[in-house]
Amino acid sequence: MRWVALTLAVVLTAFGTQPAAAERLVVSLSNHRVAITSNFTGEDLVLFGTIEPDAGKTALRPTYDLVVTVTGPRQTLRTRRKQRVLGIWVNVDSREFVRVPSYLAILSNRPVGQIANQDTLRRLQIGLDNFLLPQRIGPDIADTVHNDPFRLAFVRLEGQQNLYSEISSAVTFLTPTVFRAAIPLPSDVPVGNFAVDVKVFADGALIAHTTSALEVTKAGFEQYVADAARDYGLFYGLLTALMALLTGWIASVVFRRD
Repeated sequence: MRWVALTLAVVLTAFGTQPAAAERLVVSLSNHRVAITSNFTGEDLVLFGTIEPDAGKTALRPTYDLVVTVTGPRQTLRTRRKQRVLGIWVNVDSREFVRVPSYLAILSNRPVGQIANQDTLRRLQIGLDNFLLPQRIGPDIADTVHNDPFRLAFVRLEGQQNLYSEISSAVTFLTPTVFRAAIPLPSDVPVGNFAVDVKVFADGALIAHTTSALEVTKAGFEQYVADAARDYGLFYGLLTALMALLTGWIASVVFRRD
């Protein structure tokens, strides 16, 4: 009986965390593959979508809210705190952020704080303040409060490079159930697979969600150089050193004064 009760509790908990199946989302990206070339200056992708009634149901709600979370490849980064010591700026402390998104965009039709209550936003990791950014603190790895100085500095630095953003006007409802969202990709967007998570809310509750994906790759000469550096590291290093020596010799000949 104990195992039966435990199994029933797990099933009820699992169903209790799922959004109500009254609506479903259908989304599509304008481009699922972005190629970076030498003249790449950034790109705005467009996510189109519609909210449709689930099978056997016809009633739709009058208004909805939408949140799109785009995350890039995970990586480990370090943030350092500088301090002036005897007139010299030196690193006095640092914090390592473990497997955090290299790109993070929270896109919505209005400020996320107006879409749902704080507990819901925190549980679903909606908004830069609520997204989990694990840090290595001594032997432990955990997230900290949103106003932690290192966390604030990390988000600010990533935001200055347009890699982290929260845009409350990026989602536009063309009709009460048809929407578009603009996904900004900066010129130095990281290469790899990106996850696109779309959530729809009504009256502060999550009612449907779906996912999509896109890939950012290098193309042309940049891809050739990246492949050569990865697959033929020794040859690439020797060739780079030879080119540097050759460039220096040519410069000395051109600018030599007799």
